[in-house]
Amino acid sequence: MALYFIEYDLRKQRNYQTLYDELASFRAVRVLESLWCFNRVNTTAANLRDHFRRFIDNDDGIMLSEVSNWASWGAKGNPNNLK
Repeated sequence: MALYFIEYDLRKQRNYQTLYDELASFRAVRVLESLWCFNRVNTTAANLRDHFRRFIDNDDGIMLSEVSNWASWGAKGNPNNLK
């Protein structure tokens, strides 16, 4: 199982709900305002990027990272909260 971080920048329209709903289906944990983490198997950051692009507008930005080491301070949540 791999740990992934997703970061996004929703620009003009800022419709967050569809993205939030999809993150909930992944059982993601919010780490910072625009940074979430989740576990996944048998995929890649590129595949996840393509998946999540369906839930943002064309003028938005998104980044997916597979993470093996992390540290945080002052975060809302962390990967240890994943179920």
